[in-house]
Amino acid sequence: MLKRLEIAGFKSFARKTVLDFSNQTTAIVGPNGSGKSNVAEAFRFALGEQSMKSMRGKRSEDLIFSGTHMSARANRAAVAIIFDNTKRIFPKIDFDEVAIERAVFRDGSSEYSLNGSKVRLRDIQELLAAANIGETGHHIISQGEADRILLANPRERRAMLEDALGLKAFEFRKQEAERKLERTDANVKEVEALRREIAPHIRFLKKQVERLERAEELARELAAACQTYFAIEELYLDTENVRVKREREVAGTKLAQAEAELKAFEDRNNDSEGLKHVEKVRLAERELDRVTQERAQLAREMGRVEGALDSAKRRSHAVKEEPYVKVPRQDLTQLQASIERAGDIAEGSDQAALRSALDAIKGAIGAFLVRFTAPADEYMIEEENIVYTLESEREVLGKKDQELADTIADARATLERARQDRLAYDETGREQQHRLLAVADSRATEEANVARLDARLNELTYLAEEFTRERAEVLALAGSSALSYQKLTELPQEDRRTQEERKRGMERLKIRVEEAGGGTEDVKKEYEDAVAREEFLERELNDLAKSAEGLRALIADLDVELHKTFSEGLTKVNASFGEFFSLMFGGGGAKLVLEELNVVEEEEDEESEQAEPGKPRKAGIEISVNLPKKRVQSLMQLSGGERALTSIALIFAMSQVNPPPFLILDETDAALDEANSRRYGDMIDNLAKKSQLIVISHNRETMSRAGILYGVTMGSDGISKLLSVRFEEAVQVAK
Repeated sequence: MLKRLEIAGFKSFARKTVLDFSNQTTAIVGPNGSGKSNVAEAFRFALGEQSMKSMRGKRSEDLIFSGTHMSARANRAAVAIIFDNTKRIFPKIDFDEVAIERAVFRDGSSEYSLNGSKVRLRDIQELLAAANIGETGHHIISQGEADRILLANPRERRAMLEDALGLKAFEFRKQEAERKLERTDANVKEVEALRREIAPHIRFLKKQVERLERAEELARELAAACQTYFAIEELYLDTENVRVKREREVAGTKLAQAEAELKAFEDRNNDSEGLKHVEKVRLAERELDRVTQERAQLAREMGRVEGALDSAKRRSHAVKEEPYVKVPRQDLTQLQASIERAGDIAEGSDQAALRSALDAIKGAIGAFLVRFTAPADEYMIEEENIVYTLESEREVLGKKDQELADTIADARATLERARQDRLAYDETGREQQHRLLAVADSRATEEANVARLDARLNELTYLAEEFTRERAEVLALAGSSALSYQKLTELPQEDRRTQEERKRGMERLKIRVEEAGGGTEDVKKEYEDAVAREEFLERELNDLAKSAEGLRALIADLDVELHKTFSEGLTKVNASFGEFFSLMFGGGGAKLVLEELNVVEEEEDEESEQAEPGKPRKAGIEISVNLPKKRVQSLMQLSGGERALTSIALIFAMSQVNPPPFLILDETDAALDEANSRRYGDMIDNLAKKSQLIVISHNRETMSRAGILYGVTMGSDGISKLLSVRFEEAVQVAK
């Protein structure tokens, strides 16, 4: 129920003015220009009217008191409507009193408040719709707008009827559901887009995870293989190191002993008698070789001389027998033999023998020349001299050969004695020689052992380093589990090749793990997060689908409820409309008729272009009237008074079906005659039983039906003032 209206700075109400509506019917009267219609406009303003034309202004500043020569202008216009909410006509507000206030400022800004808290216009509209106070203003009929419902097009008329029937609450719910559905559909598209966007990444990550899992499986196989290999290899290296080091220590000790014994033997025999005997034998052998070579050279010289002497004797004998110089065949044969011997000697590189052979050849050639150039006697003398000379030389060489033969005999005797002395010495030191050879052989053996064992130790060092590298590689590939093996106390009874085969198998697994690639645990975590995200999006999509399905069901239910309520309301309105029309015109009838959807007026065509696509167009409302004693084809044929009565009848009919909390009638009775004024007054009485009435009027009949009468006056200062009169006083004023 409406309790009061508070106006401050709005239009002509410069000062705060309070109108109390404690009675069911309140009349506001006053002379023209006093500002009484500003009260109706104050209601429109507070209830969220956005059309400046409906409030007789061009801009928001026109609503603020502009001032006069006696009063300063206001900077703010504010109107507050206070409702009694004890019956919870506003079910969402848990207060017994609800105050809706709107203020406008000269900078053009505007604000709304609900019980002192700032709110949006949308919040005010939804709150009022729940109390059947709609946007179309069917509950506020101002002067000159009584026949607005008649002049409206069918679709606007339907909107007014739906507003009057209280369907706005359903419309708001439907619009809210449609907005939610739109948002839900948008969210569905967004979620689907996110799923499409994330799907390739999930597939990629899945392959990475599969590779990682395959790599992990191979890594587990590698770890199992490595545990056996490492356990055996570690014990093998430790055992082999101990064994080889022990053997190396023994071999080193033996080698040191052999070397020490050899050193001691060398120290004892450094200047021994055996070396002297060896030296004597060597000197005797060299002396014998020298003398032998010297005698051999002498023999070659003697051979040369003998050859030359023999040749000279033959030539001398030939000269004696033959007076002419002839070259005997045997001389040529001898000369050829000498040349061949010289060639043989040259090949043997014996320089002295070669010179002797060459001298013989030279002599033979000289003799040959002499025979051809000298006389026979001279030649014979020359030959005899040669024979003599060669015989002398042969004698000398013979003596020297005998001397060398004696020297050779002495040298051989000396050599034999030296050898005998050495054999005697060797016989006495044979035992020591045998020991020396044994020690030397032992040293050679131990040196070989030490070298072999050192090489084995180096090999074991390399194997240990390789073992460490293998552990590091496997740790990186298979993790610490590969190194978590139980140490062995005894090596398995198997060939070393078995362990080498294990190593080759381990190397093959390492290659497979590296080829598998895998990835890091971050990839698995990212994949799990992506899958969780995709599952969340799927659940969200299902939730959105259920929500959308619920919203569509709600919209369908609201459509059914709207259609049902509208149909029932239209029937009720038509019943009341017919009654009120007959009462106003003394007969006849009127009703609201749904237009045919295939009949579209030009104006509706233009509006339909702006209608939301995809939504079915609602059928508009046509008005059919039947005046008594008058044939009317259209509403435009009605006179001004007839249109006013028809619109009043329709407004009252709509108010009867779904009464609003209050109804404001601003001089809607101005065109009524006395008889119609009484009928109008009777309808006001009936309406007052269901809605609180604020009537702005000059009509005495109308004023007589009010419980409280407010008079509005305006003085010379241009400010509207309010005077109140109780019912009894109002009756006297009306008369």
